[in-house]
Amino acid sequence: MPLKTQPDVTVRTATAADGPACGQICYDAFSMISAAHGFPCDVPSPEAGTGLLSMMFSTPGFYAVVAEIDGRIVGSNVIAEQAVIHGVGPITIDPTVQNAGVGRKLMQAVMDRATQKGAAGIRLVQAAFHNRSLSLYASLGFDIREPLACLQGQTRERSIPGCVVRSAQPADEAACNALSRRVHGFDRAAELAHAIRSGTARVVERGGRVTGYTTHLAFFGHSTAETNIDMQALLVSVESFAGPGILVPSRNSALLRWCLANGLRVVQPMTLMSTGLYTDPAGAWLPSVVF
Repeated sequence: MPLKTQPDVTVRTATAADGPACGQICYDAFSMISAAHGFPCDVPSPEAGTGLLSMMFSTPGFYAVVAEIDGRIVGSNVIAEQAVIHGVGPITIDPTVQNAGVGRKLMQAVMDRATQKGAAGIRLVQAAFHNRSLSLYASLGFDIREPLACLQGQTRERSIPGCVVRSAQPADEAACNALSRRVHGFDRAAELAHAIRSGTARVVERGGRVTGYTTHLAFFGHSTAETNIDMQALLVSVESFAGPGILVPSRNSALLRWCLANGLRVVQPMTLMSTGLYTDPAGAWLPSVVF
C-alpha cells in the first residue's frame, strides 16, 4: 500500500478579498466540531463568519494569514496585536483537509509574527471539547492557564448596592488602564479606546471611583474589576450578553456560583492558554474569546 503524502501547504498574508472564502470555512469548521459534540455553533452563519473575518483582515491591529493547497484557500488565522500580549483567533481549517498539518502552519505563522513584533506573550481561548486543538496548542508550547465557563442569560438581580454603572467616557481611560495594570500587569488601552468610541464600554464606580470596566459584555469583550462585587455590578447592568456569551474563569468559584444562582446557564466549557508572560490576575476578570 503506498504511503499517504502530506499536501504542500503555503501560508500568506490575508487580504480583504479572502473574507468570503475564509468566512465559509470558518462557519463550516465551527459548525462541524460543535455539532459533533452537541454544542451550539459560535458562528451562526457563513455570513457571520465572512463579516467577522473581513473586518479582522482589514482592520489595523490585526494580522491575518491564510493557508492554501494548490492555490485553494483551506484555512485562516488571526492574531490581535493591540497590546503587549497578543491574542490568537479565530483559527479555522476546511474540514476536508483536517489533520494535514494546516493548523500547525497557521499557528506557527502568527507565533513567528508575534516574536517579530516583540510581544511579551501570546494567549488564546479554545473549546475544551476540541481534543485536536488542545493537542496542537500544547505541542506548540501553550500552557493551560484557566478553565472557563461560557455563560448566557440575564441575571435575576438587576442592581448591586453601592455600585453605579454607566457608559465609559474617554476621561475614564486612564483609570481603567491603571486598573488593568494592577490586575493583569498590562493594559489593553487600544481595545478600550475603540470600545468607548463604539459605545459598548461601561465602567462601575464604587465609593466615587472607577473599580471596574468592560469593553463589551460579549464573547469578544473583556472585563476587569477590583472585586467580584464590581464585576457583578457590570453583569447586572445589561439585558443580555452579545454573541455566545461571557467567559467566566471557573476557578473563581464565588463568581461562578453567583452567576448560576442568578439564572445564568453554562453554554460550553473553554480553556485559556498562553505562552510567554503570564501573571495570575489580582482581581476579578473576564477574558474575551481572543484572550
